[in-house]
Amino acid sequence: MEDVKGDMDAESDSEHQTTGDDVIDISFCGSTPLLWKVSDIKRCRGAGVIGALVGSLARQPRQNVRLGRPLELMQEEALLLEETSAATASLHTQECEDEEVHSQAVRQYEAGQESSYKEQCALALEDKKTVLRRIMQEKDHGSDDSGNAVKDRLTALDQGFSFPRSAMAVQLCTARSGFSQCLEERSFLSTDWPMPRDERLETRFHVYRDLRSKGYYLTSAGKFGGDFLVYPGDPLRFHAHFIALCMPIDEQIPICDILAIARLGSNVKKTVLLCSPQMGKDEGCVVYSSLQWSSMV
Repeated sequence: MEDVKGDMDAESDSEHQTTGDDVIDISFCGSTPLLWKVSDIKRCRGAGVIGALVGSLARQPRQNVRLGRPLELMQEEALLLEETSAATASLHTQECEDEEVHSQAVRQYEAGQESSYKEQCALALEDKKTVLRRIMQEKDHGSDDSGNAVKDRLTALDQGFSFPRSAMAVQLCTARSGFSQCLEERSFLSTDWPMPRDERLETRFHVYRDLRSKGYYLTSAGKFGGDFLVYPGDPLRFHAHFIALCMPIDEQIPICDILAIARLGSNVKKTVLLCSPQMGKDEGCVVYSSLQWSSMV
């Protein structure tokens, strides 16, 4: 184990200056921070906060493979934005809607969905008919006598066609962030923003804030068995160099766990960092220790 605290010094990126018009509005789904607006996502990226695009229609037929909005933030990212006054919770600024106005909006939304469903049913039926008519023309020009069967199918199509609602294309009004939360949920969530800060979250946040102040970019490292993936620059341009594992400085780790995480880091060609925030008079300082697997000769 090698102490690399001195090696973590990098150029600090310039602080993101914000004005009243530059504040990022964060919406919540339960306790998950989300960004819906493109302008907010751009400001967030400019502040060095990456997040992850999770899309709106997961596992639906027309969900984009590369996913899109909203941008899901880690709790540490939301805390950093809130601490630097770069963000505010939309739950705080949204006035409680009148119940009648809210009900009317829901009815209008449902009516729009029903109208869209009927229109898509008509379009799908016309597409089916077009295919059958083309097959009929091919049968007429050929020697096959099965054209009558196609005519019967075309006749039955008008009487028994059904379009499943699960195949319906849905347009999301992403400008109306916070639409998924009822009034009671907004009131409950706004009591503690972004979320209660326990010891585990405090440890992760201290590490996240320290690495960001040194100019590194961080994303989630769940699939690598760590807390953060640490990049020397924007993740669109660089591969991650480190897997950060956050833990209290006095925590005891079994040797088998140390060997497992070190071996994993070696397999994915990354250095594992054990990150422990200092408490007491040195509070805010983080001690970094690196783990690398060395082959036996």
